[in-house]
Amino acid sequence: MIWRYRSSMEEKTASCLLCPQHCRLRSGQTGRCHVRGNQGNGVEPLNYGEAASWHLDPIEKKPLFHFYPGSRIFSVGGFGCNLNCTFCQNYEISQSRQKGLRVTPEELARQARGSLGLCFTYSEPTTWFEMIRDTAPLVRQNGGKVVLVSNGTIASRYIEELIPFLDAVNIDIKAFTEEFYQKFCGGRLSWVLDTVERLAGRVHLEITTLVIPDANDDPREIRELGRWLRQLDTPLAWHLSRFFPAYQLNTPPTDPQQLRKLWELAREEVEYVYLGNIAGGGTTFCPQCGQKVILRENYEIRNLLHNGKCPACGRGIFGVGL
Repeated sequence: MIWRYRSSMEEKTASCLLCPQHCRLRSGQTGRCHVRGNQGNGVEPLNYGEAASWHLDPIEKKPLFHFYPGSRIFSVGGFGCNLNCTFCQNYEISQSRQKGLRVTPEELARQARGSLGLCFTYSEPTTWFEMIRDTAPLVRQNGGKVVLVSNGTIASRYIEELIPFLDAVNIDIKAFTEEFYQKFCGGRLSWVLDTVERLAGRVHLEITTLVIPDANDDPREIRELGRWLRQLDTPLAWHLSRFFPAYQLNTPPTDPQQLRKLWELAREEVEYVYLGNIAGGGTTFCPQCGQKVILRENYEIRNLLHNGKCPACGRGIFGVGL
């Protein structure tokens, strides 16, 4: 039961406990995620068994660069999101609930066969918690991998419930200040960092930060986030992506030269850093000798590793299925 009742002299409400927003809902109300509501008997998932979209995607599109590179994974997402980012690129499905494609956990697991597995993505998958919980074990039973691409805003109890069924996760750390999360997302940085700390060392982990001019592109902030990622003391990859105007935010696109400067800065803290939405930003360099070991361009992959090691110096490269 992912809710609890609260009552007062005036009204009886149910609080959703799935994420730290803890929406307090009267009968007939839905939470800020649009897809969990109080139907009179407590908070229920309104989107269970409804998919907004599915597709067979390159694993690099998630983005996951160190997890079975060159493979394809069946990807699915429901409606809804528990943040309201002003720059959301998928706002059509994240900021509303519509009538979706009917699907069962068994059908999703079947569709995932023949690919690497199943990725929950597109909108915020943790609002689709019950579908993930019911589908992931079936995918695992079929020999598939389970991947989550998330904003990291989920109560600790429920991410702990999912972790045993997850193989790889990409978390958006959208910035490294609470001010950014409050102004642009309606959330909190601390919630996301707690989720990342729980995942670190327990699943394959990669991080994405969309770099927005004059919002989260201060070199000091990037360095501080890099240092925080380094202190996790676990291998990971970090994707710095170029911003383009979307949804309600018309800020000009990130300057490519500035993004490359931030990439150089980030590499002083984290061994594997990439540039997203920019040509030539997807190359993996050996942290020891600097050799190019995996080349990526438009989802075309050239893997130069020898048994997961740099062909020049023999250094083992972080990842799974390399």
